[in-house]
Amino acid sequence: MSWLRIFLPLLLALTCAVPALAERIKDVTQVYGVRNNQLIGYGLVVGLDGSGDQTTQAPFTAQSLSAMLTTLGINLPGVGGLQLKNVAAVMVTAVLPPFSQPGQAIDVTVSSLANAKSLRGGTLIMTPLKGADGNVYAIAQGNILLAGVGAAAGGSSVQVNHLSAGRIPAGATVERAVQSAAVGNGDYITLELHQTDFTTVSRVVQAINRYFGDNTANALDGRMVKVRAPQDPNHRITFLSQMENINVTPGELAAKVVMNPRTGSVVMNQSVQVDTCAVAHGNLSVTISSTPQVSQPGALSPGQTVVTQQAQIQIQSDKGNLVTLPTSTSLSDVVKALNAVGATPQDLLAILQAMKASGALRAELEII
Repeated sequence: MSWLRIFLPLLLALTCAVPALAERIKDVTQVYGVRNNQLIGYGLVVGLDGSGDQTTQAPFTAQSLSAMLTTLGINLPGVGGLQLKNVAAVMVTAVLPPFSQPGQAIDVTVSSLANAKSLRGGTLIMTPLKGADGNVYAIAQGNILLAGVGAAAGGSSVQVNHLSAGRIPAGATVERAVQSAAVGNGDYITLELHQTDFTTVSRVVQAINRYFGDNTANALDGRMVKVRAPQDPNHRITFLSQMENINVTPGELAAKVVMNPRTGSVVMNQSVQVDTCAVAHGNLSVTISSTPQVSQPGALSPGQTVVTQQAQIQIQSDKGNLVTLPTSTSLSDVVKALNAVGATPQDLLAILQAMKASGALRAELEII
């Protein structure tokens, strides 16, 4: 077993030397020009169980139904008196993936446009989906799938999840392809990083040149990498398949704290650091209440009964202890230091802003 004592430390050293944060190039970049396209359309949902639009408040629903029936050879004398409880006007949205071809099915989202109570059980009738250029790229139709449910009776109602929007899996058929020459033509292709970072760009270039040879890839800026690729389509696809699976270690993210004042959420990445500082935080509450006071006039006097309000004001200030936060270089230490203050998530919003203003928080604050 002497060989085990010799090679085990070496094996552990090699294991620890493997970068733990290595990612594939396909996870940090995308081929420039290969992108999704947004589609939108206006349509009608029929077959609702009395939960459709109120046409008195949404007249365009009746107008849309009349226009649709006209195309089917049915002419209505007027739309002012229509009371449609089973029809709802909706907006239909979808994402057209790159390289989609006619006949391919894509998912669509159907959202109520007016005052329909629920789209549950409804059927979307044929709706053209247009791109930003005004051309029709897909046709949507099908039964709507809702994750929510609701019931109402006698003025009381119960609702679970959302009832005004749903999905139709594979509910649209692609009718027109979007031409993309980003992969098939030219001597070069361009990779675009998801986030601008000079360190990551440099490492991507080094990884590609190490795998395919020198001068295969060149950095254009902090986000773009120009790569020489074969011109033959089959060889180019094979080249892209090999390149996107090359491992690369991204650069460390810039220190950032993201705060959402509406929900009290605070998220910090691992690069956040804190310098030594002292923090004290207390809550101040002011309570104002009024008590009615009735003043009665004396017997047989001409006076009148008067009601006055007696206000009571109470101010309460919680004791805020002064806590010293030591210099921390790891995220776990920062979390422990902030927890020592004993502040709620809403309090952290004010504390972190104050620490940033004092220079003790080494991170960028972003409010969403």
